[in-house]
Amino acid sequence: MARMGSMPFGFPDFRGATRQLVLANLVAYFLLAVAGLALSPAAMSYIGAHFSFVPEYFLHGWLWQPLTYSFIHPAGAVLGTLFELLSLWFLLGFLEPYRGANWVMGLYASAVIATAIVGAAIYQAADKVGHPMDQAPIYGCMGGIFGLLVAIGVLFGETEFMMMFIINIKAKYLAIIYALIAFAMIFGQNKLYAFAQLGGGLGALLFIRFAPRRGVGFAASEWVYGLRNRYYRWKRRRAGRKFEVYMKKQGRTVRLDSRGRQIEDDPNDRSRWN
Repeated sequence: MARMGSMPFGFPDFRGATRQLVLANLVAYFLLAVAGLALSPAAMSYIGAHFSFVPEYFLHGWLWQPLTYSFIHPAGAVLGTLFELLSLWFLLGFLEPYRGANWVMGLYASAVIATAIVGAAIYQAADKVGHPMDQAPIYGCMGGIFGLLVAIGVLFGETEFMMMFIINIKAKYLAIIYALIAFAMIFGQNKLYAFAQLGGGLGALLFIRFAPRRGVGFAASEWVYGLRNRYYRWKRRRAGRKFEVYMKKQGRTVRLDSRGRQIEDDPNDRSRWN
């Protein structure tokens, strides 16, 4: 766990992945606000049902919802949306200089998707055991925000933040307090939302444990390039075998190694390659 001093009062730089995610959410908010002025309530309800996360719809094939629900912010919830976007700015901006844009993007995406998956799993499990949950749609990026907070609590737990602009509190304690609040919500009306938020924290923990240091995107590109290089090596070996067969038909014995280079009869004779 990294040890750092108190964070200065103020927001971090607005750039990189931080700027991209905050602006994407802001654009989505204003698009829905403008649509709300132009379309009927029935049409807006249709849009909300399609792009927010509804477990029953997801389980029946609406597989895009875990990728879209975090961008849905009700036009009337101005203060809630402002709090979410400021939290995104602060938490992402804190992590990005230390871990890089690709890593924080992967972390946030993992927390958001885990929020939806855990919500769907809890909804299905409750229905199977005969205690169905109320199916309120899940929207907004609070699951992703909780995942970012958990990541900071794990990686930079000794860092102190200003809580309520009054007192300093260490990041690990702030993450624990938020987790306890989410856990307490399980005993309230919106159990599904509480379980889903805890799923965002779980997704962040799994990402920290198993994700590559430079991010999933970098690891994926490395895997693709490795696959391409293995293909090229296979083509060289295949061409080498064909060449060996051709030379054998000409009455000569030629042997090639796995890199396509000729194997000399005298291993001490390296003049061919000098």
